[in-house]
Amino acid sequence: MSRAWQALRALRQRLVGPTKELVGTDQFGNKYYRVPKHESRAGQIIPERRFVEAVNREAYQYQIGDFPAEWEAWIRKKREDPPTIEEILKNENYREEMKQKVKDVSEKDKLLQAKEYEEGLVAEPSHTQVKGHASAPYYGKKEPSQDPTSTANTFQPGAWMPPGSGSNQNK
Repeated sequence: MSRAWQALRALRQRLVGPTKELVGTDQFGNKYYRVPKHESRAGQIIPERRFVEAVNREAYQYQIGDFPAEWEAWIRKKREDPPTIEEILKNENYREEMKQKVKDVSEKDKLLQAKEYEEGLVAEPSHTQVKGHASAPYYGKKEPSQDPTSTANTFQPGAWMPPGSGSNQNK
């Protein structure tokens, strides 16, 4: 590189700042960039900046999993070097293996629980039924009790009694 070219590049970097460098892309097509540490015109040190140009430009279009965990760690500066394709594929395979193992263990656990219920070793969980706004144990009652009803013209405070209680109840 010629001395004049180096001087022009240094002057441009001093006035405008450094250009972004493409670091890599992921399997989804997202592009990852970095702007190296540099000094501003005022002499202030600007730290390295990392960012992504996503395929889905709008924030509402992002979904969990749009960015691989390895690239996200690099963006957040949790790791120094950007990930390689081999590393991402290896980790993805590992995650899939773990999902399968969890599924297998869960199925074995369900079978063991069913066996324990059949043998009477463990009590079955009680079932609740949701009615209205709250859940409560269901004791076989088909219909809920009748709520008190009244109109504004005939209501007398303290006059209503629950059905079946009678008015001559001893206190």
